Amino acid sequence: MDVLIKRWYLLAIACVINLCAGSIYAWSVFAGPKAEQLSQILGQTITAGDLSLAFSLGNGLAPIPMLLGGYLNDKAGPKIQIVLGGLLVAIGLCWAGASESLFTLFFSYGFIFCLGVGLTYSATVNTSVKFFPDHPGLAGGLTTAAYGFCSVGVPPVAHVLIQQFGITAAFQILGVVFGTVIVIGGLLSQKCPQGFMTTGRKDSPRSVKAAVNYNWSEMVRTTNFWLMIALLLCGAITGMMIFSQAVGIAVNQVGMSVTAATGAVAFLALINTFGRLAAGVISDKLGQPLSLLGACILTICGLAILITCTQGSDVLFYVALTIIGFPFGAFLGIFPGYTAAAFGTRFNGTNYGIMFCGFALSGAVGPWLMNALSNNGDFYYSYLAGICLASLGVLLAGILKVRSSRENTCKLQNASC
Repeated sequence: MDVLIKRWYLLAIACVINLCAGSIYAWSVFAGPKAEQLSQILGQTITAGDLSLAFSLGNGLAPIPMLLGGYLNDKAGPKIQIVLGGLLVAIGLCWAGASESLFTLFFSYGFIFCLGVGLTYSATVNTSVKFFPDHPGLAGGLTTAAYGFCSVGVPPVAHVLIQQFGITAAFQILGVVFGTVIVIGGLLSQKCPQGFMTTGRKDSPRSVKAAVNYNWSEMVRTTNFWLMIALLLCGAITGMMIFSQAVGIAVNQVGMSVTAATGAVAFLALINTFGRLAAGVISDKLGQPLSLLGACILTICGLAILITCTQGSDVLFYVALTIIGFPFGAFLGIFPGYTAAAFGTRFNGTNYGIMFCGFALSGAVGPWLMNALSNNGDFYYSYLAGICLASLGVLLAGILKVRSSRENTCKLQNASC
């Protein structure tokens, strides 16, 4: 089968794999029942908050499998990496379900399971982007959207399994099913041929730029890398600020019930998922810097609307969530392809792994900044800080747009910059 046709099947396989790898988002459903189980086993009160280290550990260590997986993918391709990731996902979830101590839970879920998720995610996203040098935004958007969709689809399934079979069996059922799907998908995956290009890209300014392949040491010495990772931090920190306190904002500022606030969080996650896909496609048309500039402007507008939200302004609150959730997803959907477009596809696994460290850092900085600036349910100064960060993002995206236009023009004219 011709590679130009087969790549679409491989992209579909990658999306199915990520639908399973995104099972990390089911943690919020697992935490409460697992805490009750451990309380009975250990004879002491264990709360869901006490178990949060398992989730935090997995997110904090995310750059490690991203970097390791990126290197393995660049060298050997995705097959072995995804199969290994699927086995670790299965082992981690099954062991977490059977765990009878905090240590074994933290190790099985926070380390083994999340290591498998990171290896799998790294392979699917980077391989897909390499197969679609003509549509990097589409490939990155689809694969990251599939991963993000689990935040909407998996928790209800996990909840039903817990109700029907108990917490231990729920862990193990999902572990076996997800692990099996990932392993089979890995066996069907293929490495992108080195230097793969689609026909008709020779005259594209973006293809000229993407033809230059930087390894990680060369990439970090470029000005564009530092501008890009700073832009990623501006967008991701702002998004993480709102995601981390969405329930608190809904309850304290808008006056929603806890149940309604939970629904608002699910809505935010759905918009975030849609943003990954839509923005990826948009970036293929408008270019990544201009698309990210638009995302930052939307974030500013969304935060400004949040400032005006008061008790009972539910509709306005949902409008703000829509405008904020979409651009946050845009950063996740655009950056895999943007990294490849800026620094080439050959070493994109390692390069995006390094770029992803910016997103991982935002996961710690965003919630901390939100808590530090809030005051008894008043998030006014937190919103202002987010607006400042997004405004800086507009400036950075504008600089990157100018630099990209100048560099592409020079290369097309065979001039030196």
